[in-house]
Amino acid sequence: MTAPAPCPYAHGMPATPTRPLLKRVPPVAWTAVPWLYGTLFAIRIFFHLPFMPTDPFPPARDGWVLIAAGSVLAPAGCALLRHRPLPALGLLLAGTYAVTLGLNGLTVGLIHYAAIDIAVGWIATSTGRRRSLTALALAIAVLPFYELTRTGLGRPLLFTYSTGRGDWQSWSVLALTAVVAWLIGNSVRQNRAYAERLTTQAATQAVTAERLRIAREMHDTVAHSIGIIALQAGAAARVTTTQPEAAREAMRAVETEGRETLAGLRRMLVALRAADETPVLPAGLGDVDRLAATTTAAGVRVDVRRRGEPRQLPPDIDLSAFRIIQESVTNVVRHAGTRACRVTLDYRDDELALEVTDDGRGHGTVTDTGFGLAGMRERVALLHGEFTAAPRPEGGFRVAARLPVPASAVAR
Repeated sequence: MTAPAPCPYAHGMPATPTRPLLKRVPPVAWTAVPWLYGTLFAIRIFFHLPFMPTDPFPPARDGWVLIAAGSVLAPAGCALLRHRPLPALGLLLAGTYAVTLGLNGLTVGLIHYAAIDIAVGWIATSTGRRRSLTALALAIAVLPFYELTRTGLGRPLLFTYSTGRGDWQSWSVLALTAVVAWLIGNSVRQNRAYAERLTTQAATQAVTAERLRIAREMHDTVAHSIGIIALQAGAAARVTTTQPEAAREAMRAVETEGRETLAGLRRMLVALRAADETPVLPAGLGDVDRLAATTTAAGVRVDVRRRGEPRQLPPDIDLSAFRIIQESVTNVVRHAGTRACRVTLDYRDDELALEVTDDGRGHGTVTDTGFGLAGMRERVALLHGEFTAAPRPEGGFRVAARLPVPASAVAR
């Protein structure tokens, strides 16, 4: 017996957009591919291939050993670049050093050093400044170190049959490319950190603003209710002995108002707790049309239908109803695989009924393993309503909720 498939509506967060193709390419490909191409390009002249130039001075046996060893070390370093950046760069530099020495080159080849530049830029992008500066220093140091090695081995720094030079000036351009690569990578890292700080600051400000709004709503609710309770209690005290029935009626009004106030405070505190989970709380059902327009513009048409006479609802009910609709529409966009859905708002005498349906791939067994359905169910339960979410027999998925409206809100 197979395990039930995860519910496509279980998670409430929107779908993560696909990263661009260039960002999906790992650093090992960016560095290993040009490095291997540079090696093949350099040794092609020793194999007498048709239509290819030929070098009359191929490497000796120890030169081929160095080339083979370097061709193992450098790709290994490229493979480790994501997890161990500095050791990986060390292997890449060692492999480049060995191949260049085996080829008897005057200095590190341009293509090989381009792979080193890419590695330095990636390290500057993904690590701290101290580590990236160390990588830059290693990349620059390999050039004079190679010149010193050639001098120690008694090899010339200038070939008599070539105009190329291997002295201190010949690698200055390569060193400059490494510095430019580091500057680009460091700039990308700083921009990324700045964007993250802006996002965090915006989220913090949104949470603060929403909590202040909820606090104002709570103040208005409590002040209004306490005022009514005080008036009713004062009236009851004045007529307790002369009009007992009127006093009892006033006290019943105090009891009713007190219960409704406590229920409203509890629902308001639930909304305040929800602000920790979702920083930006919209105005409520007044934003349904805006939500529909935004989602339609994104490619999934949202048809909004209203029944009954729309009216102002208590803030906690208004907010919860909108959240349920927003969560359901988000799940349609992410999981349903359909181009349209329907939102129905039914303003009844003593309750608000809402429904979100689609014709997508909502068939099968529902397994609520995420927080989307659980969050909606909790909201409805705290408002003493009814909630259902299940596949439709004719295909697709249906989310429905019934939220009781207090008698005082109906009277208004």
